[in-house]
Amino acid sequence: MREPGFWHGPSSWKSHLLRPLGALYGAIAANRLRHRGLDAGIPVLCVGNYHVGGAGKTPTVLALAKLLRELGETPVVLSRGYGGRLRGPVKVDPARHAASDVGDEPLMLAGVLPVVVARKRADGVPLARSLAASVILMDDGFQSPAVAKDASLIVIDGDRGLGNGQVFPAGPLRAPLRPQLARTDALIIVGNGNAAEALAVEIAAQGKPVLRAHLKPDEAQAALLRGRRVLAFAGIGDPARFFDTLEASGVDVVRRRAFPDHHPFSQSEIESLIADASRDALTLVTTEKDLARLKRDGGLPDWARQIAPFAVTLAFDDAAGLRKFVTARLFKARESKQREDD
Repeated sequence: MREPGFWHGPSSWKSHLLRPLGALYGAIAANRLRHRGLDAGIPVLCVGNYHVGGAGKTPTVLALAKLLRELGETPVVLSRGYGGRLRGPVKVDPARHAASDVGDEPLMLAGVLPVVVARKRADGVPLARSLAASVILMDDGFQSPAVAKDASLIVIDGDRGLGNGQVFPAGPLRAPLRPQLARTDALIIVGNGNAAEALAVEIAAQGKPVLRAHLKPDEAQAALLRGRRVLAFAGIGDPARFFDTLEASGVDVVRRRAFPDHHPFSQSEIESLIADASRDALTLVTTEKDLARLKRDGGLPDWARQIAPFAVTLAFDDAAGLRKFVTARLFKARESKQREDD
């Protein structure tokens, strides 16, 4: 899906016209937020956002998985598998599945840790537990009542913020902001922008942590691209952030090609991009998530092997604060579940 321009622009007649639909959608979403959901029996940490589109959830999931493993936990990701055809529950196998089966984000994550895809998230909980999960990491699903969360960490881009602040389809919000704020346990602001500062003040006033983080490029990949002229393309929630990160890493981005989020690239599209890059002696580069969408039978097909990857990780300014928050939430969740069992 390509986000309409009026979602992130000044007041628009289009947004005003769609507000009645947004009010209806928002009322339904707010009502769903009040439901408790299935108790997974083990701690559930949810990484979500207030709005549709990209904000940095996948790097956040990977950062949390790394932290959980350092704490001696066994995290398993639970995802709805957006864009995949399999309803699940199924454990994602990078050697057997393609993005068209399970979605691009689950396929990318499965290269690092176990991932369960289930269209109905509650159905994926038993499979996650059978994989010896000590913690379930929900990739998205903050607005879904299917599974009870022990902590919801909300990711927001510091440059984009909440756009026009309206509920879908009048704007990018998935539900009215107030009930979402009430269910937020920690806010993660990615980048240096100040578009999320008002939210940060509100969350901090509730005594909840506001954690700041930055996308950090893979140094080895960045080093290979420095000094080269590149054609960068991406089909993610915020392609501009990817292009800007490349340039901030010292890469000369000569041409940018943005596609809708989760865009299913065809062989002819990739070959056209390769030809376009070749004409001007440019290196073709894209994100890890876009490369995951191109994989077949566990690897890239011959027609996509000229594409250079550019991976990023999420680095927290206050890593100790994140560790303290996660440790406390795990302890509280287990203490609560123990009382219920007794």
